This record gives sequence, C-alpha cells and structure tokens, in this order.
Amino acid sequence: MPRAKILIFNDGYQWEDLADLSSDQLDVTCVPNGNKQQLLEKIGDCDACVPNLRIKFDKEVLDSAKRLKVIASQATGTDHLDLKLIEQRGITLFTLKYDRDILDQVTTTAELAWGLLMCCARKLPECFDASRQGYWGRQQFAGIQLNGKTLGIIGVGRLGTMMVQYGNAFRMRVIGCDPHPKILPPGVQLVPSIEELLAQSDFISLHVHLTDETRNLLNAERLVKVKHGASIINTSRGGLLDEAALIKEMESGRIAAAGLDIIDGEWLEDKYNHPLIAYSRRNPRLYITPHVGGTSPDAVRMTARHNFQKVVKYFQEHPLG
Repeated sequence: MPRAKILIFNDGYQWEDLADLSSDQLDVTCVPNGNKQQLLEKIGDCDACVPNLRIKFDKEVLDSAKRLKVIASQATGTDHLDLKLIEQRGITLFTLKYDRDILDQVTTTAELAWGLLMCCARKLPECFDASRQGYWGRQQFAGIQLNGKTLGIIGVGRLGTMMVQYGNAFRMRVIGCDPHPKILPPGVQLVPSIEELLAQSDFISLHVHLTDETRNLLNAERLVKVKHGASIINTSRGGLLDEAALIKEMESGRIAAAGLDIIDGEWLEDKYNHPLIAYSRRNPRLYITPHVGGTSPDAVRMTARHNFQKVVKYFQEHPLG
C-alpha cells in the first residue's frame, strides 16, 4: 500500500512530539520556518499539508499541489486560505474553528489580549524603554486605573467570555455585543448595537471571526463614534478593522492607544512598510505583536497533536489505493 506524503509547514511543530501518532501509512516531512518558494517546491507530490499563517495558501500554491487531498490548518481563522478554490478542488479542509473540546483549554490568545489592554492602560512598553535608559520619571507614564472603567467586548464567544472573566476580576464594568447573539456568560451586560458599545467603552476588544459579514466591522464611520480617549484591542484578524481609519483617529486623539496582534495582509513579505507598522514607529501608543496570540509551547503542542490526529484519521479511513 502506498504511503501518504504529509508536508508539515507550520511554525512551532516539533516532529518528535507527533511521531507517536504516525503510522506506516504516512511519510512525513517537516519544514520549520519555511518560505513560500520552499512550499511551492515541496507540495507538488504531497497528499496532505499543514500550512502556516504567514504564507497565503492561494491559487499559485494550489496549482502546484497536484495530489493534495487534505489541508489541516492549526488555526480558527481562514483568511490565509483560498476557501472557494479549496472547495472547488474537492480538497478536505480541517481547522480548529469548531473544536471547542480542545480550544477551551487554550487561553493564550485571551491572555495576550489582556496583556495588550494592560499596555494601553499603563504605557508599559514606554516604561520599559525609559528604565533601560536610566530614566526614572513617573508623571509622564501615569496610567489608567481599570477599576470602574468600561470594557466593551465585540464577540462574546470562547475568547470573549475569557475577557469577560478577566474584566470582572479587575472590577470593570463589562458590556458586550455579538453579531450572532447567544447565551451570555455571567458578568457581562448586552448592549443592542456596536455603536452603543463604542460610545460607552473605555477599552474595546474584538473577538469575532473574519467573514464577508464582519470585514471592516470597525470601519471609519464607526470609529468616529468611539468614546474619546478609548483604546482598541484586536487579536482576531486584521480585516476586522479599517486600518487607515484607526491611524486617523489615533492622530486626532480620539483613540488613545491600540494593541494589535495582527495586521491585514500579514502574509505579505514587506511588513516593515505596512502602514500600521510604519505608524507604530511614529506613535509609541500603537502596540503591535507579530501574531503570537496562540503561541506558547504548551498550547502549540496541544493543538498540533489534535490537528495532526485529524490527518492520521483521514488516511486511516481513506487509504491510498
């Protein structure tokens, strides 16, 4: 029986952590920190691929993947994948989007969102930079006490619920708005519209999936309605936020600070000149991390094993003839 060729192209994988899940049916190649050219060179004779978020899985890649039967993405978001073309080609797609049994154990993204919120509230990166230079001033780094402030959460699902709990622990008033209303967790008050949430919130945190419906959810029209001096946190997807409008409102002072773990078009090679990255060099109150929300050794190991088990099961049920 021929062995299925699996290409693991996802950063953070340690093959020795997955080897016990494999079988004689699989021939596995692991390429850590690979680039798109390497992907194009290697994917041609592969039956399955575990992609990373840094490389767009587009028509060029799919045209090279002549034998591809399975894509197993170790993420909940899919903006790095050409979903329409994947479906047209009849390729089976696995993601973590609906795998609540495993995702409920992964808190890293919510923890980072809270860390970014703390940076916005207390100017922590500026404090670190100043102390490294031997500066020991206080007044210019005066921050915001969270107790009594309002945290607005857009998308009160798995991660949004964790943020509710963190906000409650810091004695904040927590309000929420969800594009798809559901049963809300205790400790959050539902508001009827995003506009009302923006007008009331001192800190706004985005926790929704990027879809055609939610793209530019916080557009220019909505950002001008943000409470003056508020901060925005986005650890979901860059496409949820009108980035040019964000820069404009930060320049005006309406938005005091922003903490982002993602940018729109993060798979592009020239990130140095991306408008948000460039603006962050001029405005120290724009804090950007390189999409590390889900990245910790324990979380990566847990989701990697769960994701790879899907690939193993697929080829157990669909052996190559």
